[in-house]
Amino acid sequence: MNPIKIILTGATGMVGEGVLMECLENPNVSEILSVSRKPSGKTHPKLKEYLVPDFLSISPDDENLKGYDACFFCAGVSSVGMNEEDYTRITYDTTLHFAQVVLKQNPEMVFNYVSGASTDSTESGKLMWARVKGRTENALKKLGFRNAFNFRPGFMKPVEGQINVKWFFKPFIWFFPVFFPSKSLTLHEVGRAMINGVHKGYPTSVLEIRDIKNLAI
Repeated sequence: MNPIKIILTGATGMVGEGVLMECLENPNVSEILSVSRKPSGKTHPKLKEYLVPDFLSISPDDENLKGYDACFFCAGVSSVGMNEEDYTRITYDTTLHFAQVVLKQNPEMVFNYVSGASTDSTESGKLMWARVKGRTENALKKLGFRNAFNFRPGFMKPVEGQINVKWFFKPFIWFFPVFFPSKSLTLHEVGRAMINGVHKGYPTSVLEIRDIKNLAI
């Protein structure tokens, strides 16, 4: 199994930071390019950072993004307090633009997108965020990646030593995995599943919690 080179977004958020930490530790990853608006605060021989003020401004010919095997798209925002137009711009428009750019530079790439549990693949349900996420998932599958996996995790336990964990999340870190193990994952598992998906593939493009656990083994 040859180590892979990956592009990762969202390193300054909880999910992206946890996946990044797994990738830094994992011998099956040789190089990580973190693309974000601000520095991650981490240094490591495997890690390079590319600071971009606006993802929508990235040129399709940006060769900084060339030479990678996979993209782990972990960037995202909560829909709380947002209208559908603004949430769509961040969740759909930004993700699809970035995906198209990295695909042009890396035609054989695998794209892993962190979506969410209860995402609406029909794009027609009552929950705004679920419709927009579903639309994003569906569009990614049509772009022509070697594989495009949509990860739908539930509760995710942070990696030890993480900095980007919201204060209101911390009381649930011990509670949720103990009492709701079937609805819980660790960010180590999410990261390992993303890495394994590049090497081994998976029968379905939408990965629910049980699929992520299986692929992480």
